[in-house]
Amino acid sequence: MSKPKIAFYWCASCGGCEEAVVDLAESILGVVEKVDIVFWPVALDFKRSDVEAMASREITAAFINGAVRSSEQAEMVELLRGKSNLVIAFGSCAHLGGIPGLANTFNREEMFRAVYLDAPGVNNDRSTVPKEEIEVSEGILTLPRLWDTVKTLDQVIKVDYYLPGCPPPVSLIVGAVEKILSNQLPEADPVLAPDIALCEECPRRDSKPEKIAVKEFKRPHEIEIDPEKCLLAQGLLCMGICTRKGCGAVCINGNMPCTGCMGPVSHISDHGTKALSSFASLIDANDDEEIARLIDNIVDPVGTFYRYSLPASLMHRSHMKAAAKGEKS
Repeated sequence: MSKPKIAFYWCASCGGCEEAVVDLAESILGVVEKVDIVFWPVALDFKRSDVEAMASREITAAFINGAVRSSEQAEMVELLRGKSNLVIAFGSCAHLGGIPGLANTFNREEMFRAVYLDAPGVNNDRSTVPKEEIEVSEGILTLPRLWDTVKTLDQVIKVDYYLPGCPPPVSLIVGAVEKILSNQLPEADPVLAPDIALCEECPRRDSKPEKIAVKEFKRPHEIEIDPEKCLLAQGLLCMGICTRKGCGAVCINGNMPCTGCMGPVSHISDHGTKALSSFASLIDANDDEEIARLIDNIVDPVGTFYRYSLPASLMHRSHMKAAAKGEKS
């Protein structure tokens, strides 16, 4: 009997999810014994033609990491969807849009201008920006089209399961592979992580006051963080209040607030909005001007509350210049 076939693919992300697979260390040997890796272009010599030659649903499971933001990435994930029995959105970027999704606060033209024309140190007197095609003596050269809007994987193709995290914790990766091999994947919740807020397993849980009253929100570099005390009680914007557990509270153990990479628990439809409302409820002030001052003290609201989830949010992006121009992507 042939082994189950597994594929990995990397879209718009930093590559940390690929490193997480390597971080399986000796555990990966047990995985390799049980599966046949048929596509992993970042690590092994596979080509697009190898996938095209496969039969429909021949791949048991495709682990796709990264958001989708180009025509080439869309083509590849659609190809893998057709060849795979299961598709797992692997990591925060595929799950919610991730850090690349913060590009949705700009449009494509603004990004090109910032990177190729206005960035400090750029010397571009001819105002050259990437073109999708150019004619040369040998013919027409083409590049993939960079979309105006970064999308989550499930906004492009059907996704069966999600492995959250930036990157997904090794324990969750091993657990997911074991569930696939034993055909024991859950039916109720497609997110393969505990459906409980991180606060429930926080090592500082006992130090959390019954009622938190915040008089000023602070950034980690502005204070000497007490390693024993609840971070919310110290005025830090810790997203653990509405973020799934399953990461082992690594940021908390590193004396830093949770940034929300594991995504929301299942009853929350918009991670950033829930976080914003949760923090607003902690403000110890009744005066409108004082409340406004406290809120203004949050330097980067989008980057704080929607750090990993802007494309998956109810807004999708901070403004709709693309829609105003009639663009689909």
